[in-house]
Amino acid sequence: MFSSSSRVAAVLLASGSLLAACGPQQSAEQQAAAKATDKAAEAQANADTASQGATPLLLATFPDSLNTPDGLVLAPDGRVLLSVPNLADNKYPAQIVELTATGYKPFIGRLPVEPTTKKATPMDLAFGPDGNLYYAENQYENSKDYKSRLMRVLMKNGQPTGTIETAVDNFCLANATVWKGNTLYVTDSQWDMPDNDKGSAVMRFSLAELKPGTTIHLKPKTKDPHVLAQFTTTVNETGVDNGADGLDYDSKGRLYTGFFGDGTFHRLTLNPDGSLAKQEVVPVAAPKIPCIDGLVIDRATDKAYVCDSRLNAIEVIDLNTNAHTILARNGDTDGAGGKLDQPAEVLLKGKQLIVSDYDKPEKHFVNTKSDAPHTESVIDLP
Repeated sequence: MFSSSSRVAAVLLASGSLLAACGPQQSAEQQAAAKATDKAAEAQANADTASQGATPLLLATFPDSLNTPDGLVLAPDGRVLLSVPNLADNKYPAQIVELTATGYKPFIGRLPVEPTTKKATPMDLAFGPDGNLYYAENQYENSKDYKSRLMRVLMKNGQPTGTIETAVDNFCLANATVWKGNTLYVTDSQWDMPDNDKGSAVMRFSLAELKPGTTIHLKPKTKDPHVLAQFTTTVNETGVDNGADGLDYDSKGRLYTGFFGDGTFHRLTLNPDGSLAKQEVVPVAAPKIPCIDGLVIDRATDKAYVCDSRLNAIEVIDLNTNAHTILARNGDTDGAGGKLDQPAEVLLKGKQLIVSDYDKPEKHFVNTKSDAPHTESVIDLP
């Protein structure tokens, strides 16, 4: 009998989804532990009456020192990188790891800390056309005083050179990142204004101004020239006012972002020069999605895969019809066996969806506590 992670690794290897460099075979003790995990997952699944849709499988399990897996990016050579900000227990330093066919391995183990908070908190990641790796850094839980940043990892031959620098500073809660051509878009989930303390924004930066060795300084509580669009979150019973979170674009080049606090889904249509032409709320069909964290859009089908962190679900929004369906949903699990455990980020790789189980709940979330195991899930798409 193979463990869930072993079955998924085999599928990933067969489909070319992850690198095919396998490590040593499992020991008898590891196989026994895997079987025990499988049995526990099966028992949990039978008790989980909230489960719907596809069955997520286990891709990787992490130790307590990697307790909040989050941002995902596909490298130019096909590797998958994962950020781990460790916000559930930040006594452990944040890391960026590489997912492999047998689990994970270190990629960057020492990230530069913000000078005043003394913490590094990497969230979403994106490779730029310059070959460098950019990541949004969310310092909001460490400081509300606009300490979040966009970081740039200088790369050479697919590996970090050891130089990591601040590309942009003075974000409040930098979150999602996506490159579209030579423009980098970044969400700030807490970009408040003097007359709006429930604000958020989508920022844009050109490749030409993101020069290595330089730092762009945003102007907090203003419509900084880098602000493309601003929003207001409606606060519900969770009390969470985080706004624009996940970010991606469709086959027509229109940007989409979802709100963590109220689940609204927004479309930004751009002019040929990249300026904002139209900003609108997408009328997603009922029932309402109460929370949208990370998202990814399959531009071949214009379907958006969104993380409903509150309901422990991955939902699919058809951007052509605005209908939505449940791809997978679980009850209050601990993530064993690959069950969804507050999904926060998703990545499409071939016909599979890789899911980060963030496992750091807010009030009124299906997920009620942060607990081991800390996991990465994968869902086979039809």
